[in-house]
Amino acid sequence: YGIQLKVYDGDEDYMPQEDDWDRDMLLDPAWEKQQRKTFTAWCNSHLRKAGTQIDNIEEDFRDGLKLMLLLEVISGERLAKPERGKMRVHKISNVNKALDFIASKGVKLVSIGAEEIVDGNAKMTLGMIWTIILRFAIQDISVEETSAKEGLLLWCQRKTAPYKNVNIQNFHISWKDGLGFCALIHRHRPELIDYGKLRKDDPMTNLNTAFDVAEKYLDIPKMLDAEDIVGTARPDEKAIMTYVSSFYHAFSGAQKAETAANRICKVLAVNQENEQLMEDYEKLASDLLEWIRRTIPWLENRLPENTMQAMQQKLEDFRDYRRLHKPPKVQEKCQLEINFNTLQTKLRLSNRPAFMPSEGKMVSDINGAWGSLEGAEKGYEEWLLNEIRRLERLDHLAQKFRQKAAIHEAWTEGKEEMLQKRDFETASLSDIKALLKKHEAFESDLAAHQDRVEQIAAIAQELNELDYYDSPSVNARCQRICDQWDALGAMTQKRSEALQRTEQLLETIDQLYLEFAKRAAPFNNWMEGAMEDLQDTFIVHTIEEIQGLSTAHEQFKATLPEADKERQAILGIHNEIAKIVQTYHVNMAGINPYTTINTQEINAKWDKVKHLVPQRDQALIEEHARQQNNERLRRQFANQANVIGPWIQTKMEEIGRISIEMNGTLEDQLTHLRTYEKSIVNYKPKIDQLEGDHQLIQEALIFDNKHTNYTMEHIRVGWEQLLTTIARTINEIENQILTRDAKGISPEQLSEFRSSFNHFDRGLFFHGDFGFTVPLCCLQGENEFSRIMSIVDPNRMGLVTFQAFIDFMSRETNIIFLTSEHSVSRPDSGPPAYLLQSPPCPLTAPQPVTTLLSYYAHFLYVSGLIFFVTISSLSPAPAPPPPPRLSGLLTAPSLSRLRRICSPHATQQLSGFTKREREKKLFVSVFIFLLSLFFFIK
Repeated sequence: YGIQLKVYDGDEDYMPQEDDWDRDMLLDPAWEKQQRKTFTAWCNSHLRKAGTQIDNIEEDFRDGLKLMLLLEVISGERLAKPERGKMRVHKISNVNKALDFIASKGVKLVSIGAEEIVDGNAKMTLGMIWTIILRFAIQDISVEETSAKEGLLLWCQRKTAPYKNVNIQNFHISWKDGLGFCALIHRHRPELIDYGKLRKDDPMTNLNTAFDVAEKYLDIPKMLDAEDIVGTARPDEKAIMTYVSSFYHAFSGAQKAETAANRICKVLAVNQENEQLMEDYEKLASDLLEWIRRTIPWLENRLPENTMQAMQQKLEDFRDYRRLHKPPKVQEKCQLEINFNTLQTKLRLSNRPAFMPSEGKMVSDINGAWGSLEGAEKGYEEWLLNEIRRLERLDHLAQKFRQKAAIHEAWTEGKEEMLQKRDFETASLSDIKALLKKHEAFESDLAAHQDRVEQIAAIAQELNELDYYDSPSVNARCQRICDQWDALGAMTQKRSEALQRTEQLLETIDQLYLEFAKRAAPFNNWMEGAMEDLQDTFIVHTIEEIQGLSTAHEQFKATLPEADKERQAILGIHNEIAKIVQTYHVNMAGINPYTTINTQEINAKWDKVKHLVPQRDQALIEEHARQQNNERLRRQFANQANVIGPWIQTKMEEIGRISIEMNGTLEDQLTHLRTYEKSIVNYKPKIDQLEGDHQLIQEALIFDNKHTNYTMEHIRVGWEQLLTTIARTINEIENQILTRDAKGISPEQLSEFRSSFNHFDRGLFFHGDFGFTVPLCCLQGENEFSRIMSIVDPNRMGLVTFQAFIDFMSRETNIIFLTSEHSVSRPDSGPPAYLLQSPPCPLTAPQPVTTLLSYYAHFLYVSGLIFFVTISSLSPAPAPPPPPRLSGLLTAPSLSRLRRICSPHATQQLSGFTKREREKKLFVSVFIFLLSLFFFIK
């Protein structure tokens, strides 16, 4: 503005000197326009509070009146009375008063005077207004340790930091896009602006939106024009600062007002909460005291009850009170005390007087009433327990009285009638003696019941003392019992005398009763045992068993005449007693005191025994017939089974012989076997017939048959094995035919294979587990044998089939034939490699041989030696001779070697093994010998 301003706060500078302007420089027209509009709007925002405004900032402040009014409004202080004259001197005086007031606030005005303001100097006027804005609008801004301009800038930066595209670094170009103004508004009043829809590339819309919203909702006048800001490279800093300071004061004022309002609301809320606590306390206290006043009379109502059930109901009501009604009230009491203490604390903290409840509702009053309730409750509980114990005692005594009285009355029931009977006048002696004994027992029982009667009377007396509610009925019952007891004593004495008088008369009759009892009991037991035996169900499986039962039954029937005599004697005793009774006119009851058996029972059982005897006879006859039929079935089955079983076994043996001894061509053998199979199949009807007999045996439940050792299961298994064997034999012949045709074996070779195989095949030995320890010096040994067995028994089954034997022999024949041809073409080739690789023989070696035939002859000698040594060690009988074709090939040297090998030492070496071990050795030697023989012949 061409002025220098210094604002002092005491001796310190208010803010740095403004060097932006030179007094002689002209103000930029654009900035001047912005400042005029901004400062005018700022002044009007304050002057309108006094009901006035300015239109032209350099003209309307010339008289100084509105300038003084502006200072009074923004400072809140009264200035000196202005001059009302129209003269220049009056105007200068008013302006000086305003400048003096500004200077009094610590602002030092440099190069500015009243005359320039009065003359309407625009730059001076704008500079003065800016000084006022700095002092009264910006100086008081303080953020952290910064103030004025820096503080205002820091405030803007913090408020707009979270917003996108807003970066406030100064008070000019940072505000050109308008987003800074919008961010300030949105930060404090987010409902006024939808910040998300604003765009940085649309500053006009942003600025106008911010200016309009600030003017309409924040009461901040529109101090800037959007066009001026957008159209200027650098907006006027002072104009921007002035406008932004309005936002600061507007929002800070609103925040202070809100804070004050919040404090007021908080105070009101605390007061309302305290009043609510007071009301709650009063209500809770009233309700609790009212409940206590209603409950105490109920607890003090202690009218006794007559029945245990009624007292139990009272006790249950008291337990419900303790469990359901009192706990909520205890909670209410605790809550009441908590509310009271909380209320007093809040009142004390808010410097309010302590709360004084209504009269009678103090905590001490409630505690006193609660103590009275506790006392009444304790007393009521003790009374309930005492009453229950009393009623339990009364109930126990009453129950005991009723029980003892009932037992006594049940015991006395019929006793008077018994004692008043005249039965002894017509009774027998045994009855009299029984009545006397019975009467003596009754007298003892009567004496024992004396204590029971005394106990009944004592219980009745105690019930009267305990004020039992049903005492009249107890007393009446007790009196009846005592009166009846006295009457029983008198009648007992009278009957005892009468029984003793009658005893002598009936002595004889008693002896007869005793005799009857002694003889009737054994006879009755015999009849019961006989009935059990006659009705007993018998289970037999053989005819011998049923014959034994029939014999025992005949013996039983032989004892019946003696039994009938005993029965007649027992009935005679009874008739004698009846005669005595009739003679002496004794009215007998007819009951024997020594037994419960009577003549009617004896006669009834005797009749039943006589009725059961023929039934038993018939049952034995029927069972005898059934066992005879079973025996017939056994013999019928045994006769057939004893024929079929051996027949099957014979056929099995024949098939075995046929497979070894068959002659002729394979086709003839096959025809013969099929004819033989047909004859076996034709035997099937007899098997079916045997199955039918077996079915009859099963239906008759026959489990054993001593006439045969064959069962149907054995026959079935043998029959199946027979069919399987013949089928397998036929299949073997068919396979031989196929092998013969496939391998080109002549009938003569096949016959020779069969002869050799059958010669050594006895079905006794298997090779799988056998070893061979005799040294085979000129052979490959166990390795060669294992190789051969892996060919003839690839599945390691432990046996060699004829088919495998044929395959092996055929293959070896071809090898020998080819080897023989090779040896003939090369006579000096020497023995086979596997013979040359054998370890040296400890025996005397034979002379060298040069032909293949000599090699195999040597091999044959050794294997034959082993064979004969093994045979000789197994049995003292001589070994079988070698095949005829071998006997002519044993030369003198060969026989000499055999004799050396068959020394006693070698024979003793084999004889040291067990028979089973020697059999194993034999099998191996036989097989090697057989192969050697075959190779030699070929």
